Amino acid sequence: MAEIVRAALVQTGWTGDQESMVKAHEGYAREAAAQGAKVICFQELFYGPYFCQVQDPEFYAYAESVPGPTTERFQALAAELGMVMVLPMYEQEQAGVLYNTAAVIDADGKYLGKYRKNHIPQVKGFWEKFYFRPGNLGYPVFDTAVGRIGVYICYDRHFPEGWRALGLAGAKIVFNPSATSRGLSSYLWKLEQPASAVANEYFIGAINRVGVEEYGENDFYGTSYFVDPEGKFVGEVGDDHNPELIVRDLDLGLLDTVRDRWQFYRDRRPDAYGDLTKP
Repeated sequence: MAEIVRAALVQTGWTGDQESMVKAHEGYAREAAAQGAKVICFQELFYGPYFCQVQDPEFYAYAESVPGPTTERFQALAAELGMVMVLPMYEQEQAGVLYNTAAVIDADGKYLGKYRKNHIPQVKGFWEKFYFRPGNLGYPVFDTAVGRIGVYICYDRHFPEGWRALGLAGAKIVFNPSATSRGLSSYLWKLEQPASAVANEYFIGAINRVGVEEYGENDFYGTSYFVDPEGKFVGEVGDDHNPELIVRDLDLGLLDTVRDRWQFYRDRRPDAYGDLTKP
C-alpha cells in the first residue's frame, strides 16, 4: 500500500435540484480522478440543500435507503474510476426512521458500510432533531484501497470521544463532511479539527459547503482542508465563498513518526476515565 495517498474533498453550492447536484458531484469525482485522486469525500447531505434551516416534513422526501439508488449509482462510478468514495446522504431505514449517514464505497465499487451521525444539534438554523435520529452504529472504521478510514459528520466534531474512538480503531484518515455557517462556527473551524488531528494522530479532511441557500440565512463558508497529525494544513485551505475541488497528497508515513514521538496511545489511562461516561 502506497504511503502517499492523493485525496480529494468537494465543497460546492446548492444547484436547485437533486439530479443536478448528483451530476455535479459525478463531475467532481471524474475531475479528481483525472488529477490522480484515489479517495474523495463529498459534503454533508451532498445531493440536496441543507434543509435543516427550517422544520418542514416535505424534506423527508430526500431520504432514501443506504445502500440504495444513489449509493449504487456511485458504486458504479467508483469502480470505473478506481476511487474510494464517501457519500454523505439522508438515510431512511424504514418509514419514520431517518438518519444523517455517510456510505463508504471501495475503489472496486464494493459497498463497505456506513456511519450514522451520532450527535444531533437542535439550535436556530440547525434543526436536525426534526429530521434525524442519533446514530446507532458506533464509530466504524473501514478497510479501503487507501487504508483504514473513518467518518465523523459536522456537529460530531465538537465531541472528542468519537475522534478518539476512530483512532483506537486504527483510522489513518478521518473525513468530516459538514454544513456550517459563517456567523456561528468560523472561529472554531481552523481550531477543532487540527487539534483533533494532533490529539488522535491521523489526517482529517474537513469539508464545508458554500453559499446562502433559499431555506435560510446560513452563510456556508467553505474553507475545506486537509490537516496532518502535526496540526499543519496540507496545502492551502479552500475558498470561503466559491465551489472548489481540493486535491492533496497525504503522507501516511508521518503517522508512525508522530506516534513514535508522542506515544499518546501508550500513555492513555482508560482505567481513570470511567466518570467521563456517566450521564
